[in-house]
Amino acid sequence: MKILVRNLARATTEENLGALFEPFGDAQSCNLVMDKASGASKGFGFVEIPKAGAAKAAIKALNNTMVDGAKIRVKLAQAKPALK
Repeated sequence: MKILVRNLARATTEENLGALFEPFGDAQSCNLVMDKASGASKGFGFVEIPKAGAAKAAIKALNNTMVDGAKIRVKLAQAKPALK
């Protein structure tokens, strides 16, 4: 399951994000979205956890928690709508 993590501090790294989700199961991937021009974090990212139960537990436990001084929001990622 793909999880969206929003409101991340700009100092949060992919390693920090992966470590945050580690107690809930194997995170297959962990990607921060970066600004192309500056190379800085845009403040959100995605974590992929293959087991639905582990992903739901992570979302429930981590939503609205403080990480690196910012209260993060964690939810199931929605599929991008197809372009017409």
